[in-house]
Amino acid sequence: MLSRTAENLYWTARYMERADTTARLLEMGHRMQLMPTADGGLGSEWTSILAASGTSAGFDEKYGEAVDHNVISYMVFDPANPSSIRSCLTAARNNARSVRTALTTEVWEALNRAYLEFNDLERTPRSQLDLPQVCDWTRRQSALLRGCFDNTQLQDEGFHFFNLGYAIERSDNTARLLDVKYYVLLPTIDMVGGGVDNYQWATLLRALSSHRSYHWTYGGDYAPRTIAHFLILNRSCPRALIYSVTEAEQHLNELAQMHGCRTEATSLAAGLLGELAEADIADIIDQGLHEFLTGFVQQNGRLGNEIARSYLFGKV
Repeated sequence: MLSRTAENLYWTARYMERADTTARLLEMGHRMQLMPTADGGLGSEWTSILAASGTSAGFDEKYGEAVDHNVISYMVFDPANPSSIRSCLTAARNNARSVRTALTTEVWEALNRAYLEFNDLERTPRSQLDLPQVCDWTRRQSALLRGCFDNTQLQDEGFHFFNLGYAIERSDNTARLLDVKYYVLLPTIDMVGGGVDNYQWATLLRALSSHRSYHWTYGGDYAPRTIAHFLILNRSCPRALIYSVTEAEQHLNELAQMHGCRTEATSLAAGLLGELAEADIADIIDQGLHEFLTGFVQQNGRLGNEIARSYLFGKV
């Protein structure tokens, strides 16, 4: 497979997963701002969301005050924000269009329809837009595209690059979503272990579509350690960090077998997976969850860079 084709498939998946996560962050912020902020938090859930998404600098430069309509405009519609839903859908469609002949009709139509529907949505007066509905629509488009891809594409090199993009992006995004709750809103261990607002924990789990599966696994207790364990180390949770890294390593191993050689990316993925497999949630909490998540995001970023160096033209 040409590196350019692999790159386009990889980034199509990453941008769609990023749009999905932007929607989940917005839903999380919207729900959390309906309730009082826990003592000692930043006092603004929107500030927390911008910080976790890594878009604070761009937002501050353009808008300044983190109020509802500014944040929604920046994270949904603003083309200057590379992580806005608009920017992600546009970038995903452009990448897919570049490799149109490598995609099934179902995959292309799912993505193209999402792009066209968003253009219609963008023309709707802002006063008539319902943020939860916009977030729900975005999540459904991402799920539809991945379902079409998994069920209609050949499981060849392109299949592995596409799903590798999803795995790398999802692990980064789960870490950022978890960091909103544990660090930005509740910045000290004493606060995490003390008066924790159950509504915020439920919001985090719902934002990750993991509320019911968490209850199936642990019951209804919103204990910080069990939620952290579920989203970091539980191999049965499809949004857990260890699940996404396992998926990334599997796709890299498949590519290594197809190419007849292992790359540094394969070794990095194996090393990161080994660290997670040996990790203990009590140690993670005690050493500082924010520090752990920050380190994970950096390692995941290095893995993405190595994938680009090994297989693709560009760098993450």
